[in-house]
Amino acid sequence: MSTCMNQPPQKDGQNEALKNQMGRIKQKLLVMSGKGGVGKSTVSVNLALSLAQAGHKVGLLDIDLHGPSIPTLLGMQGQKLMAEADNSIAPIWVSDNLAVVSIGLILENNTDPVIWRGPMKYGMIQQFLRDVRWGDLDVLVVDSPPGTGDEPLAIAEMIGSGARAVLVTTPQDVAVNDVRRSVSFCHALNLEIAGIVENMSGLVCPHCEKIVEVFKTGGGEKLATEMQTAFLGRIPLDPRIVLSGDGGRPFSRDDQSTPAQEAFAAMVTELMSPATSLPETTPVTNDKETDTMKFAIPTAQGKLCMHFGHCEQFTIVEANEADQTIISQEQLTPPPHEPGVLPRWLGEQGANMIIAGGMGQRAQSLFTEQGIQVLVGAPSEAPEDLVKAYMAGKLQPGTNSCDH
Repeated sequence: MSTCMNQPPQKDGQNEALKNQMGRIKQKLLVMSGKGGVGKSTVSVNLALSLAQAGHKVGLLDIDLHGPSIPTLLGMQGQKLMAEADNSIAPIWVSDNLAVVSIGLILENNTDPVIWRGPMKYGMIQQFLRDVRWGDLDVLVVDSPPGTGDEPLAIAEMIGSGARAVLVTTPQDVAVNDVRRSVSFCHALNLEIAGIVENMSGLVCPHCEKIVEVFKTGGGEKLATEMQTAFLGRIPLDPRIVLSGDGGRPFSRDDQSTPAQEAFAAMVTELMSPATSLPETTPVTNDKETDTMKFAIPTAQGKLCMHFGHCEQFTIVEANEADQTIISQEQLTPPPHEPGVLPRWLGEQGANMIIAGGMGQRAQSLFTEQGIQVLVGAPSEAPEDLVKAYMAGKLQPGTNSCDH
C-alpha cells in the first residue's frame, strides 16, 4: 500500500476501471460542508449505520485525509486495510451491511500527519474509488473534509453519475454562510444536492429530555428554502452522541430511541424514497462531448509562465481525453489583473482545467467556485506538450511556486 499511496493522478486505461467500479454502486451520497466543526463525520457515520440497519448494502468512505475520524467513531483503532495480490484493497466490514475505508486505517500511528499537496490527494481518492473491492452497493456514503478544496473537488469529479450532496450546517449564521458556498460549489460542478441537514439543532436536556435552543434553530431550513433545495431535518445535540462517538459505538447502534435516532431514520426514508432518490447508475458513454476538456495555461513567449496573475497571454487548449488528441488552440489576452477577475473570465471561456506553475490558496478557491480544477507545480514547457503529458498521465507536478 505504501508504494501505491504516493502515486500522482493517473489518466490512462485506469479510468475505465474506475467507471466500472462506480457503475456497481446505485447511489452515492457526498456528505459535505463549507464549515468545519459542524459534526459532519458524526452525520456520515450515523447516516451510513441507519442506512445499513434499514437493510441497504452500504459503503462508508472517509476522504478527510488530514483528519480522519471515522475509525475512532466506529471503534476501529488498530485495524488496518490490506492490499491484495492483484493490488486491490479489501474494505473492512463492521457489520453484514456496512463496509468502511479510511486513510486512518492505513497510517501506522494515529499521530502521523498526512503532508500532501493536491496531486497526491487526488491520487489517493482515485485509488480508494477504483481499487477498493466495494462490490455491488446500494449506497456509498462519502465523508468529505470541510471547504471546497482539493478533496471535495476530486471526489465530485471522479465519482461519476448518480452522486448527490448532503450538506451539513449548524443553525448559526456563521455556519450557514459558509455552507451557502457549498451550495454554489455544487451548482458550479453540476452536482445535485440531496438536501441540507441542520445539526446541533437544540440541546437534548439529559434530565428532562426536552430540547433547549442553545444555538437557536432554523438556520439550515431557512437556507434550504433560500437555495430551493430539500431540507432533510434537524438533529439535536445530545450528550449521548459525544459519549458514544468517543467510545467507538455510534448512537445509531443503540436500541434506545432518541430524538437524534428518529431524525436519522426520517432522513433515510427521505433520501431513499423513489421521489427523491436517483435511478441506478447508467454506464458513462465515451462520446466526444463527454471527453472534451478545455485547458487554460498562462503563457509568455510560447511557454508556461510561472507568474500566473501577470502573464502575457492565456493559451486555451481544447483536447479530447478519449483519444488524447488536441482539437484546437488559441491565445487570449487576459483582462487587467484584479482579485476575482481571472476566475470569472476563464469560466466564461469555458475552461475546466488550469495547468500552472504556481498559485496561491485563495486563488485556487476562487477557481474551484467557478468549477475549474487547478493543477500547480507544472514545468515551463509549451502548452500543447503540457496537455499531452497530462492526458497521458505523465505530467509530474513539482513544487507550487506560489504557496501563499
